[in-house]
Amino acid sequence: MKHYLIITLLMVSASTLAAQPYKAEVRRGNRAFGKGDFATAALEYRRALGIDSTSIPAHYNLSNARYKLEEYEQAESGLKERIETITDPKQRADAFHNLGNMQLMQKKYAESIASYKDALRLRPNDMETKSNLAYAQKMLENQDDEQEQEDGDQDQDQDQQDQDQNQDQNQDQREQEVPPKISPQDARQMLEAMQQKERETQEKVNREKIQAQPPVRTNKNW
Repeated sequence: MKHYLIITLLMVSASTLAAQPYKAEVRRGNRAFGKGDFATAALEYRRALGIDSTSIPAHYNLSNARYKLEEYEQAESGLKERIETITDPKQRADAFHNLGNMQLMQKKYAESIASYKDALRLRPNDMETKSNLAYAQKMLENQDDEQEQEDGDQDQDQDQQDQDQNQDQNQDQREQEVPPKISPQDARQMLEAMQQKERETQEKVNREKIQAQPPVRTNKNW
């Protein structure tokens, strides 16, 4: 599926920039960005922020430059901090679109879907955002399927381990139940010992019976 990871700069009119102390740095940053020199662009935007730390264009465009430099986490963090200060609906739509791209590149599919939807609420007919939304939704679905497959494989592996363990235990038990082999001589000795034990036991029982009988009383005649 074709998707559009387009990053839009926050462009400010020359008349507006003329009233701002950081105008030269933002302009130089925008020119470098347009030429694909994103490292220089990021440097110029940082210089602008050194002059005015509240500059919305400098913060916004710095996040976009970081995105181009594949610093996705920093780009997302910077844009999130300033996105609520952007009041123009078109620029807010661009910001949410860009935020979705930054999250998409980090495989934060659920968050990117939410950002694209925020952009579409402001600009419902944006086909690029719609395409990116569909792509993010598909990637989230694939991610969920892969997780389910992974969980299923883990369960299957655990079942196999349990089965193997049970088989080992049954084998051990069968081995323990097998009577040991003895020689004929040992068997005769054991039998004789048992018979001797039985004789001794019987003799003991007989003695106990005699001792238990009452004494015989003889009546003498006078």
